[in-house]
Amino acid sequence: MADPVRKSSAPQVKVRIYRLENHLRSKVAGLVSALEKMQISAEALEKAQMALDKLAEDYPDWVSKHLEQLVMLSARAVDTPEKRRDLFREINRMAHDMKGQGGTFGYPLVTMFADSLHKFTGEQSGTTDNHVEIIKAHIDAMRAVIKGRIRGSGGDVGRQLVDNLQKAIRKYDPGNAVVE
Repeated sequence: MADPVRKSSAPQVKVRIYRLENHLRSKVAGLVSALEKMQISAEALEKAQMALDKLAEDYPDWVSKHLEQLVMLSARAVDTPEKRRDLFREINRMAHDMKGQGGTFGYPLVTMFADSLHKFTGEQSGTTDNHVEIIKAHIDAMRAVIKGRIRGSGGDVGRQLVDNLQKAIRKYDPGNAVVE
């Protein structure tokens, strides 16, 4: 026994398909072509490298001023617990700036510690006395790097600084992630 064919009572809808031309491919091809034609002279590259080297020489003095500001902000966090959230926001902003600069000038440990401090002082961070102690440990680690002019990974000294910061974090906030 065959099933009778059922007719739908729904109105029929016409569907139109539009195929749009992809202009992105031609735009990218033009950009790549223009970039291939651009050449930077060896002289310009040399000047840029000299400027970067000069900035790298001055980086420890320059970043020391930022570290002193962080010390002042952490001291204020101790003295005025009711203002910690605002102070942590300022510390977070400064740590963000510092993490982007350390590696550029040959101090990747500053970048690592500033990145950890930036994450630690985010909006979800706590504001207890223990949190202030962890902030101080981050600042102390960065100050040690700059005072000792520890470039690159820092070898044994660098590993020891990372280990000490991890110990401080575990001591004051056992549930928090350690420095990467």
